[in-house]
Amino acid sequence: MIKKLIGMFIVVIMLVAGCATVPTQDIKVEAQADPKANFNGYKTYDWLGAAAIVNDPYGQWEPPEFDADTEISFLIDRELRQRGMSQRAGDPDLIVAYAAGIDMDRLELKVDPKTKINMVESVPRGGLIVVLVDSQSGFVIWIGSATAEIQDKPTTQTVKARLDYAVSKLLKQLPK
Repeated sequence: MIKKLIGMFIVVIMLVAGCATVPTQDIKVEAQADPKANFNGYKTYDWLGAAAIVNDPYGQWEPPEFDADTEISFLIDRELRQRGMSQRAGDPDLIVAYAAGIDMDRLELKVDPKTKINMVESVPRGGLIVVLVDSQSGFVIWIGSATAEIQDKPTTQTVKARLDYAVSKLLKQLPK
């Protein structure tokens, strides 16, 4: 009986540990859609050239072995495919573009918990913008942005999970 209880306890501990999540409460998303656009009519997309991410020479937010450009493209592809869209080179319905950047020198007022006085603190932020353009008209029909505090020296797993959360939440705001 005791062995059975210990075994169940270990399983519960493993499940709880497996459910541990990365911080996402600081990730904010917003989007705007052209109210005249018929999003059901868009079935294909292609990429607008190559996107670039602001260089991170100090490796403060992108682990050296991690390729954020490839990951972001993969995540956007995944979300668009889940909406029933497919990538088509040559005459797509939509053109997809994105840009990501960081501001490592961003300052913000924060309340010191001990003194209750506003203090200037360095709070690096990152941002991702995704743009969908109607390929026939050339007009932007949807634009979304995600911003977040930069995590200090994050692991590859943390960066992947935070990007996954941001892109998923952002593209869920596409009109049906």
